[in-house]
Amino acid sequence: MSLTEALRAQPALLIAVCALFGLAIGSFLNVLALRLPRMMQAAWKRESRHFLGLPAEEAPTVPLTLWSPPSTCPACGARIRPWHNVPLLGWLVLRGRCADCRAPISPQYPLVELAAGVAAAVCAWRFGWSAALAPALILSFALIALTVIDLREQLLPDSLTLPLLWLGLLLSCLGLFATPRASILGAALGYLALWSVYHLFKLVTGKEGMGYGDFKLLAALGAWFGAGSLVLIVLLSSVVGALVGLSLMAFAGHRRDQPIPFGPYLAGAGWIVLIWGAVLHRMLPL
Repeated sequence: MSLTEALRAQPALLIAVCALFGLAIGSFLNVLALRLPRMMQAAWKRESRHFLGLPAEEAPTVPLTLWSPPSTCPACGARIRPWHNVPLLGWLVLRGRCADCRAPISPQYPLVELAAGVAAAVCAWRFGWSAALAPALILSFALIALTVIDLREQLLPDSLTLPLLWLGLLLSCLGLFATPRASILGAALGYLALWSVYHLFKLVTGKEGMGYGDFKLLAALGAWFGAGSLVLIVLLSSVVGALVGLSLMAFAGHRRDQPIPFGPYLAGAGWIVLIWGAVLHRMLPL
């Protein structure tokens, strides 16, 4: 029996393999979440200097990319050894501290790896060995990366949201998650819904309530799941966002004027619809 036949015939094996794959991808998602905003900032700085006619700054010896330079401890600069980069286990073996200087290592790293592993396992359980599994994994990993970046930087990069939008539209041609008509309407209405809320809120209060990245993320989710899922996504994300915001103000001293990124709630709602959307649509008259 080939590996493909074994994965198709044994759901438990497929779930285990996807979980391990998710843990490995989670390690890359940590790098992506940390480096992509810094790469974008460097690009904006170069473009701004060029636009203003200022001389270009001296380029670093090793340009920052997703692949180089190798990962190092932010406290002492020691290079992270390959065996310390083993997803989840490396952090546990080191007890959350650098092997050289013993500085604390952020729990973000194992949490993201664990989230990716669990999400991949759930996708394998939900979709099995089917054409929908690979797209579901891609969407799950992208939503995790967007969540981490938005929590850290209050930024939803176009380099992640726009490919998701186009992929959702292309997948609709295969009828995997939505029909082409529902996908196109979902993308357009998803963008316009939050765009309208943004401008209405700004007109009434004179403040900006959310960023354009939120519009694009909801447009991408609309492209994946169709216009009929937009109300469910917005409802889920708004309820969870309101509960979290009230909890932060009540228990963590969060000020009312202190911004809370909305992207993580949209991403979470989108993933819930990916896995349980059909059940929720049957339960709720939306």
